[in-house]
Amino acid sequence: MRPTRRFLFLQGPHGPFFHHLGRLLRAAGCEAWRVGFNRGDDAFWFHRDSYIAFQDAPEAWPAAFARIVETRGITDLVIYGDVRAIHAEAVAEAKARGLTVHVFEEGYLRPWWISYERNGSNAHSRLMAKTVPEMQAALAQLDLDLPDAPAHWGDMRHHVFYGALYHWFVVSRPGAYRAYRPHRDITVLKEFRLYLRRLVTMPFTALERRWKTRRIVHGGFPYHLCLMQLEHDASFQAHSPYASMTEFLTEVIAGFAAGAPSHHHLVLKAHPLEDGRAPVKATVARLVAEYGLGDRVHYLRGGKLAGLMNEARSAITVNSTAAQQALWRGLPVLALGRSVYSKPEFVSDQSVEAFFADPERPDSRAYRDYRHYLLETSQVAGGFYSARGRRQLLRQVVDMMLSDMDPYDRLEAGKPAPRQNLKLVSG
Repeated sequence: MRPTRRFLFLQGPHGPFFHHLGRLLRAAGCEAWRVGFNRGDDAFWFHRDSYIAFQDAPEAWPAAFARIVETRGITDLVIYGDVRAIHAEAVAEAKARGLTVHVFEEGYLRPWWISYERNGSNAHSRLMAKTVPEMQAALAQLDLDLPDAPAHWGDMRHHVFYGALYHWFVVSRPGAYRAYRPHRDITVLKEFRLYLRRLVTMPFTALERRWKTRRIVHGGFPYHLCLMQLEHDASFQAHSPYASMTEFLTEVIAGFAAGAPSHHHLVLKAHPLEDGRAPVKATVARLVAEYGLGDRVHYLRGGKLAGLMNEARSAITVNSTAAQQALWRGLPVLALGRSVYSKPEFVSDQSVEAFFADPERPDSRAYRDYRHYLLETSQVAGGFYSARGRRQLLRQVVDMMLSDMDPYDRLEAGKPAPRQNLKLVSG
C-alpha cells in the first residue's frame, strides 16, 4: 500500500482557492495541512482540524517549519509564489529534506490560465534552462493544435475584492497574530486602504481609460506599448535590474526620446492592480517634461490589452507576462528583466534606443511552439479568484499534483496531462 501523502500549504492567493484544493486532496486520500500567518490566512481555511497557527516572530519561522515537517511527516509543500521570505526559507528546507514542492503563480499565459510548477516559478522555473529546440522536440509526438486565448482578464473584480477582504481581516482582527510582518514594504493597514480605494474607483477609472484608449486607437499615429508592472510585485523585485519603477521608466522614456521617430508615440500601460503606492503618474509627467515629449506620451491605468495590442508597433517591459500577448500577435518585444519567455528566437536583444528606432520582429513560428509547450505542461485552465475559474482549475490540477512527474517531465515522457476544451471555458 502506498504511503499517505501529506501536503502542507503556506500562503496562497487571496480567497478560498487553497481551502478547496486541500479538500480535494483529502478526498483523494491525502492529508492537507495549512499554516496561517495572520487572520487573513485563518479566515479562508475552513477545515479547522488541519489549521496550524504561526504566531511567533518571523525569525522563529525556519525552526518552526522544520518542526512541523518532522512531527507531521510532511511529504509535499504547496505555495503561491516562491520569493517571499517565508516561502523561500521553506523551499530551501523542503528541498534539503527531499519534499515535493508545488508552486502556484499567476499564469504565464493570462488571463485564462494559471501556472503550476515544481520547485520554482518565474526566473526560478525550469523553463529558464529549456531551449526552444528542446521544446519542439518534446512536442513532435503530439497531434493536437493549441487553443487561442480569450482576450479578456477574467476575474479581476474578484481578485480586488478578495484582496480587500483579506487585508480587512489582517487589519481589523489581528488577534494572536500581532507579530506578523507582511512581505510588502508598506503596512497592512495602508495596503487594505489601497485595495479598498481601488475597488471603489474601478468604475471611474474604467471610464477614463476607455476615453483615453479611444483617442490613442483613433489617433492615426504609430505607437509603442510599455507594459508596466507593480513596483512591489515579486517578479519585478526579484528578477529585474531595477530597484524601482522610476528607474525603469527613466530608461524607457530616455530611450524613446533618443531613438523613436519624431512622429511616433509611447503608450505607458499601467498594471491593472496599480494602486498609487508608487508615484508612477507623477514620475511620468516629470520625465515627459524633462525630455520635451509633449503629447507623444500617454499614460493608461489598467484595462484590457487586446485593442491596444492590435494597433501597436512594438512592446517593451521588464518581465511582464503581458508581453506574451504581444508575441502572440507577432509584435517585436524587448524584455529588460529575467523572464521565462526571454528566448533569443523571439525576444529582442537590442538597446532601448535601437529598439524604438527599428524594432526587430520575433520568429512567430518559434513562439507558437513555445506557447504550445506551455499549454501542454505548466499552464492550467482556470483562475484563483472567481468561482467558475476555481472549478475549472481544480478539475485538472489535483491530478497534476498527485502525479509522480512534474508537467515538463510528463510531456517529455509522452504522457502530457489531459487538456480541457478551453473554448468552452472562455465562453
